[in-house]
Amino acid sequence: MGAKLSGPGGQGGKSVEQNSDINVTPFVDIMLVLLIIFMVAAPLATVSIRLDLPPAVPNDDPNPEEPVYISIQESGELFIAENPTTLATLASDACAALGGANCRDERVFVRAQAEVQYNQFMEVMNTLQENGFFKVGLLNEDIE
Repeated sequence: MGAKLSGPGGQGGKSVEQNSDINVTPFVDIMLVLLIIFMVAAPLATVSIRLDLPPAVPNDDPNPEEPVYISIQESGELFIAENPTTLATLASDACAALGGANCRDERVFVRAQAEVQYNQFMEVMNTLQENGFFKVGLLNEDIE
């Protein structure tokens, strides 16, 4: 709020009137500066990662194969589907479950109970990797 300190010419400056108009010039100046800052800073804030996605290919197989699941129990027991196995026979049992030929090119899924120790899980993963199974998917279930 500003004040007029000079009165009308005939009164010799004895009356003081209030100027109730808002001076918006500093506000506009600040807003324009902020606009320029945000226009310059916005492109720098976006981080882009180049991602090469494979082209979409329709699945022509009407009967897709059932995936092979390797389950790890809390007690350390291993199962391929519903069949029990051990670490020593895991690779051969996985190949038998995958159909034999080119079994190491197929994907296997590993799931473990929540109480399984990390070293038990890594023993299974290392055994699969040592035997040429590199397409391994990890499964988890929602915690309720």
